[in-house]
Amino acid sequence: MRTSKDEGGYIVTAIFINIFALSCLIFAFIKDRKKAKKSLIVALKSFFRILPTMLIIIVFIGLLLGFVPQSQISRIIGKQAGFWGILVVASLGAILHIPSLISFPLGASLLESGASVTAVAVFITTLTMIGVVTLPVEIKELGKKMALLRNGISFIIAIIIALIMGVIL
Repeated sequence: MRTSKDEGGYIVTAIFINIFALSCLIFAFIKDRKKAKKSLIVALKSFFRILPTMLIIIVFIGLLLGFVPQSQISRIIGKQAGFWGILVVASLGAILHIPSLISFPLGASLLESGASVTAVAVFITTLTMIGVVTLPVEIKELGKKMALLRNGISFIIAIIIALIMGVIL
């Protein structure tokens, strides 16, 4: 559960990031106004292109956290779930195709709902390292053996990273 001290840290971080981004934008406009405008247009187009997907995922996360009790989340992917819970979450992360931008708030929500640090770490790591959805393209480009080897090794490394994160944090 977050404390007011945590909230203050989040606010300071958000303010710092926004001031930094605004400073970079001002610098870009000073350096080359035409390129800065072009970059903003590209960024806006990209934002509107991914917005529907992000909204769907946010709604899905809200429904998941709304309908699945915290005790259930804690039981399945909490500390008491053990290695089995880590494997379940790792498999889910490998299968789902969620943008990294969404995975971090989802991870925070899962932590608040009773998931272990190890489970959230393996989920985010497998989301970014393993591509079951993109596997056909990877097989086409790298070959079947190399694509499967890369994904298999990535799966093992993701679990190792998560276990280390669980010990550290």
